[in-house]
Amino acid sequence: MSATEADSVTRAPTARSQHRRLDLTRDQASQLSSADVSIRAPSPADAEALGALGRQTFIDTFVTGFGIPYPADDLAAFLDASFSVEATARKLAEPGAAWWVAERDGELLAFANTGPNTLPHADARPSHAELRRLYVARGAQGLGLGTKLLALSLDWMEANTDGPLWIGVWSGNLKAQKLYAAHGFEKAGEYQYPVGAWRDDEFILRRG
Repeated sequence: MSATEADSVTRAPTARSQHRRLDLTRDQASQLSSADVSIRAPSPADAEALGALGRQTFIDTFVTGFGIPYPADDLAAFLDASFSVEATARKLAEPGAAWWVAERDGELLAFANTGPNTLPHADARPSHAELRRLYVARGAQGLGLGTKLLALSLDWMEANTDGPLWIGVWSGNLKAQKLYAAHGFEKAGEYQYPVGAWRDDEFILRRG
């Protein structure tokens, strides 16, 4: 599922990738500040961390948060196909894609991913840019990381498209829809996003 499956908990990686698990209490989270966080481009060594982040964010947002009743087998297959180390490494190496991660003391707090458009709209082309994912850990919410990553993503998208900008967002994610509307995106269509054999109803958003 595309952006924003964000503003949710993420689980950072194991020691193999030299990152620590992000598991902040509310008090600890309140002590964080955006000044403590750096934003950088990820390297192949971040694949495990990004995969763990994406996996946990999806679960926390759509299963725990929105309560979508995905069949267990469909959810497991989707998570493995989307967020395994191997799948994430392939996505990091994709030509024409761009990534940013927000990090504090070796812990990944958030990430954004953009690239050539993949959304099924009659006016959309692969040469257009799409915001694919924007994830923020629950313990890092309120730091403005989502806003910063979105701004970086939109700037990159504007510089790397020959047409409109595109975003896919779950139809029930009103918070994300409001955020993108504030940045000039409008609903342009609908499609179904596969989670195994399950289908989520998605909105296609367009700017330009």
